[in-house]
Amino acid sequence: MLEARDFLGIAIDPVRLAVLGHAAVGRVDTAHLANELDVPERKIHEVVGKLTAAGLLTGERTLDRDALRAIAQSLPQDAPIDPALVAQGWSEEEAATLGKFFTGKRLKQIPTQRAKRRVVLERLAQEFEPGLRYQEKEVNFTLQLFHADYAALRRYLVDEEFLSRADGVYWRTGGRFPEQSAPLA
Repeated sequence: MLEARDFLGIAIDPVRLAVLGHAAVGRVDTAHLANELDVPERKIHEVVGKLTAAGLLTGERTLDRDALRAIAQSLPQDAPIDPALVAQGWSEEEAATLGKFFTGKRLKQIPTQRAKRRVVLERLAQEFEPGLRYQEKEVNFTLQLFHADYAALRRYLVDEEFLSRADGVYWRTGGRFPEQSAPLA
């Protein structure tokens, strides 16, 4: 099986990439492709031979999709979300949303869809203790642990009313709060 690193070495060449692209939509016509790319036909034959030997093209000069799937499956996968991030109070749907956007304890990307972004923001809001005041640099530091664009996260947290701000001081005003235990009678 072709390793992902080897595939990248093959696909980085523009002629090989063009052959793979044409093979993805049908049988490679070497004369037509040579004319289209303005390269000698023997160069296309040579590339087709190398790609076939590498297992990327079939004998019919079409893309071997199974070979590409195997390469894709061999690529490193994102780590699953850290279980501590979804430890309490999240529905299955919310936990699934968080799982799509977190790898380990890091936020892979800020969701563009508002509903999904609100779930992520609500989780981030839990990093701030209710009743405590935070300087902006403290908020930045905490959010930086999750994602490089801490300024956008801070702005979203305020805009969505998970945090409030006044005079450079932030405090948590939204999201889920830990349930208070009932006083013992």
